[in-house]
Amino acid sequence: MDTSQIVALTIFAATMILIMTEKIHRVSAAIAGSLAMVLTGILTIESGMHYIDAETICILVGMMLFVGVVRKSGLFEYTAILAAKLAKGNPWIVMVVFVLITAALSAFLDNVTTVLLIGPMTYAITRAMRINPVPFVMTQIMASNIGGTATLIGDPPNIMIGSAADLSFMDFILNVGPPVLMVLGAVIFIFYMIYGRKLPGAEHMKEIMEMDEKTAIHDRKLMIKSVVMICVLVVAFVFQSVIGLPSAFIALACATIMMIIGRQNIDEIVASVEWPTIVFFIGLFVIVGGLKETGLIDLLANAIVDFTAGNMLLTIIVILWVSAIMSSFLDNIPFVATMIPLISSLGAMGVEIMPLWWALSLGACIGGNGTLIGASANVVLSGISAREGHPITFAQYFKVGFPIMLISVAICMVYLILRYA
Repeated sequence: MDTSQIVALTIFAATMILIMTEKIHRVSAAIAGSLAMVLTGILTIESGMHYIDAETICILVGMMLFVGVVRKSGLFEYTAILAAKLAKGNPWIVMVVFVLITAALSAFLDNVTTVLLIGPMTYAITRAMRINPVPFVMTQIMASNIGGTATLIGDPPNIMIGSAADLSFMDFILNVGPPVLMVLGAVIFIFYMIYGRKLPGAEHMKEIMEMDEKTAIHDRKLMIKSVVMICVLVVAFVFQSVIGLPSAFIALACATIMMIIGRQNIDEIVASVEWPTIVFFIGLFVIVGGLKETGLIDLLANAIVDFTAGNMLLTIIVILWVSAIMSSFLDNIPFVATMIPLISSLGAMGVEIMPLWWALSLGACIGGNGTLIGASANVVLSGISAREGHPITFAQYFKVGFPIMLISVAICMVYLILRYA
């Protein structure tokens, strides 16, 4: 490697270490790393801006604005209470219902937003049932990452992959939807073996049945508008390839309509956007741009080609497992930001890369279940749990999450091998 490559790699490694160890906030680390790329001459301000993926940023901002309005209606809290009542207060059925709700919502909203909405309701219901909420939180963390894997907008890595590879909403549904359903079914069975048989009976069913879901509705008119617009949003994404509009346009357009018809305080809605996450993305794109600018991504791509000797199935397996293991210990967002240009480089070498995008998506998103720091949703929901007086330790989560992640990725590997053999 030449001097510029060594410098770029050092900056990248230092940034990742700071993010993993949380010595400083990850946003500060990403911005510091991007500035270091410019300061050392690896990039200029102009070339750094070129590497920022506007499509990804616009989708994230659009979805956050959209959900910022919808959540004011109380729709999600209403759904959670109703689901618990339909389960008749049976703890195991409640757990399964909440797993399914979390997975479904995570497929059509980003999984961080989903856990922020579902988490507080989980504690309200488990308090009424007088049972330990930690198993429910653990299952919802994993369900959010599994469900988010299924669609273009469910998990930030998929947004990044879809933007880079020009993949539609339906592309994700058709290609990663089937293995996600298989994994979800297997994981629910594992949850039963770990938690289901140990949960108490429905002694407090009366408290659950007395909860009034209607009290969760803050604005009935807004709730009706929200349901209609969610349907419009989903249909628009599903038929994106037919209507010919970019995902970013759909997200921003639906957010704009929701803000207009929702008649909420716009300052509050804009403030509800996870701006630290957006800034983190921007800094990260610039850092990875430095790796691309110096040719390090191409070097890594060549190394993978040499190792796999051009064997498609072996390349799929390597990317799947490397993505999963790395995303367990490193937030999957920076990892995917690094892998995207690498896979693009493989395509430039004549390798068929479409299966590799699905391997990356499945590995990075489901791999996030491996540890408590593997994905943003994990950190957010475990933080809520700590504030509620039920902290989840790294070791406590790892003992359950890592084996489940390995089983999940093995299922995905079998699926990919059968599909592309």
